Amino acid sequence: MFGNSPQLNPLESRKQLLLAESELNRAQLVVDMATLSAEVCVLAERAKSFGSIASSAAMLVAGLAAFRRGKPADPGAKPSWFKRILKGAGVVSSLWLAFRSRAGAS
Repeated sequence: MFGNSPQLNPLESRKQLLLAESELNRAQLVVDMATLSAEVCVLAERAKSFGSIASSAAMLVAGLAAFRRGKPADPGAKPSWFKRILKGAGVVSSLWLAFRSRAGAS
């Protein structure tokens, strides 16, 4: 009886291999999720710093647009690309400040 080692049938050995592989995959998933979480935190910090720079730039462009407003343009004339950019920057600045204040209040 001691000399005889019970042999596993092929299905049982395959099952044990699959269970071991599954445990290894779970452990790797935990490591990957921790790494991903750390990377997301770093990305969020970078986005916050970029957001403050973008907000400042949009405020500057909006200020420049306010100073450039002078006499009204000819109603039939096509607006210049610079005026379109300034107008768009003013809209973006307003939206950015509105969303930023909502995010800060939450």
